[in-house]
Amino acid sequence: MKKQNPLIVGQPVLIVVDAQQGGYDAPKIEGRDWRMPGFVESFSNIPPLVASARTAGVPIIFFQEEHRRNMVDFGRELDGDEQVHCLEGDPGTPVAREVGMREDDYFIRKRRYSCFFGTELEILLRGLKAQTLILCGGFTDVCVHYTFVDAHQNDYHVRVAEDAVAGSSVAAHDAALKAMEYLQHGARRTTAELQAAFAARSA
Repeated sequence: MKKQNPLIVGQPVLIVVDAQQGGYDAPKIEGRDWRMPGFVESFSNIPPLVASARTAGVPIIFFQEEHRRNMVDFGRELDGDEQVHCLEGDPGTPVAREVGMREDDYFIRKRRYSCFFGTELEILLRGLKAQTLILCGGFTDVCVHYTFVDAHQNDYHVRVAEDAVAGSSVAAHDAALKAMEYLQHGARRTTAELQAAFAARSA
């Protein structure tokens, strides 16, 4: 029987990974639907998770992938299945209105998939004295997974809200969740479990 790690160890921080407007409005914005089935339904679990973290005083960090319009900062991102995405000024690039980000929230733009790569995240986490990182957003198999791995290798306890993330396909989504659970037993949690844990902290 595998060991089940605690849901939260020490100070938690909720990280909302690339919950951007295009995730809600893909066909309207791009004329094609690149989302896995159930994408919007999964993303609809992000706002209540954000609200419960806010009520409990859990710090929230919102991330937005964004690239310059001359595409100089894409690097190798377009060598695989990815198409040009998240350009500055495009209607799908901003953090989605639906997730409830406020002007005074922590907000970081990133040019690569991992929230750790080339950003101020590590400095911010040290200042917040973070020990457990809770991830939601998209893609499960890309930005969420790569952020999870970097957090794991930086010795954070990491949890993923498995019903508040969505991937590039159902198969890729499921495989990424399995890979994250492989790294840390108990990594996969539901939004209900996380909301209950947040509420217990504020009781």
